[in-house]
Amino acid sequence: MLGKFVKVRVTSPMYSYNKRFGFKYKLNYGIMEGHKTKKNTVQFAYIMGINHPVRNFDGRVIAVVRRHGGKGIVWVVAPKSTRFIVNDIKDAISFGEGSVGYNIECLYESSCGAVIYRDDTDGKKFLLIRNKRSAHWGFPKGHIEPGETNEETAVREVLEETGVKIEIIPGFVKNSEYSIQGKIEKSVSIFLAKTNQCDYKLQEEEIEECGWYSFDESLRVLNYENDKNILNDAMDFINNNNL
Repeated sequence: MLGKFVKVRVTSPMYSYNKRFGFKYKLNYGIMEGHKTKKNTVQFAYIMGINHPVRNFDGRVIAVVRRHGGKGIVWVVAPKSTRFIVNDIKDAISFGEGSVGYNIECLYESSCGAVIYRDDTDGKKFLLIRNKRSAHWGFPKGHIEPGETNEETAVREVLEETGVKIEIIPGFVKNSEYSIQGKIEKSVSIFLAKTNQCDYKLQEEEIEECGWYSFDESLRVLNYENDKNILNDAMDFINNNNL
């Protein structure tokens, strides 16, 4: 269902009052027409990205909210031109779902990380990791937490995954977008960062391997062409700015 276009018939417009549960709707809420569960019950949806009451809405399914305790699910629909991640959705639906435990599966994911380097006696060395969920080598990165800037996320994720404290170098950021298993649309922001640390401590639950590599070694170790391009751009930035 994620990514599909649906029509929602609004039954509870934005700003209307839910007498049963005692709250005011901060989003339009209604029934997805033409979609029912296996038990032939209707499917409900919140509408994000619209800031006024509407009667009907055509949009894209961007998330499913699975309520704990067998209390069912509710979908989240938004205009195709918008992009909301889990943190955005949690904030938006808190008026109606705040007292209920739930999990969210979202169409969009956003992560931040860094190309990390240190000065060594024989030149620059770059820190690369191999995640346990993948056989591929890349840069440390992770999901944005509520209230964080992208730079703060990169610093925190690097520290959590490798135990390395970094300093973000201003003026460099590369963005990449790709699809995970043809379902999740992921956006990643990669910064440039420096450290004086040689040692590292792996986050054993997530990271399989970690290591310092020269520029040429890094190009051989990295699996994805996009990561190699980012590293090349980072090295050019370092050289052009005498870092």
